[in-house]
Amino acid sequence: MNRDINPPYSSFNPWFLIPFILWLVFGGIALLMFDNRVLFSMVNANHTIFLDNWMLIITRMGEGVFGAIILLMLLAFNSFRNWWYFSAALLCNVIPALLTQFVKSWVNAPRPLNYFKDAPWIHTLPQWERLMERSFPSGHTSTAFCLFCFLALILTPKYKWLGLIFFILAMAVGYSRIYLAAHFFLDVYVGSIIGVIFTILVVALMRQYPHHFYRKAKAEIRRDS
Repeated sequence: MNRDINPPYSSFNPWFLIPFILWLVFGGIALLMFDNRVLFSMVNANHTIFLDNWMLIITRMGEGVFGAIILLMLLAFNSFRNWWYFSAALLCNVIPALLTQFVKSWVNAPRPLNYFKDAPWIHTLPQWERLMERSFPSGHTSTAFCLFCFLALILTPKYKWLGLIFFILAMAVGYSRIYLAAHFFLDVYVGSIIGVIFTILVVALMRQYPHHFYRKAKAEIRRDS
């Protein structure tokens, strides 16, 4: 008897999604009220030695290598050693990344250092990357929101509250991109939307059609027949 079983647990975690909705609302209001320079300088100009060091570390969480390591580490748990998890992790993190890179190349917007003509009021340090082109949207932010949204969606009920921590970490990556003079507020805002929307769409699709991604092993099916 060929019977499907439920895929690994996933849910639309309110601990992540409600703060994200609030971010969309207030971030959108900020974009309507203030221009590029004001929003950029609110973050970049408020710098400290402590933040100078930590922002370089935090921004690494928006790199694909960091996400790949985290997702591979989850394979240590039996519940994630299946085709559903592999497919979801791959699709949720690759599709938004490809879309972001396509938009970045298509728009080819100048980065803050280029847009403001390397103005002396911009806070930079020699060890920071001096990026000039392909600003919109923020790839690091998109990647971070993909990763942390996906992790929030697969949290079991006991640990759903960690979704709030994941949201804060994703926001910290976005903040770091502005702080490091790599992106504008709009780049981060749109990058976060791309990351979350496509992650939710992929998980929703896989929840709707789990039989395409997750089946009992043949030996287990024979035992249950």
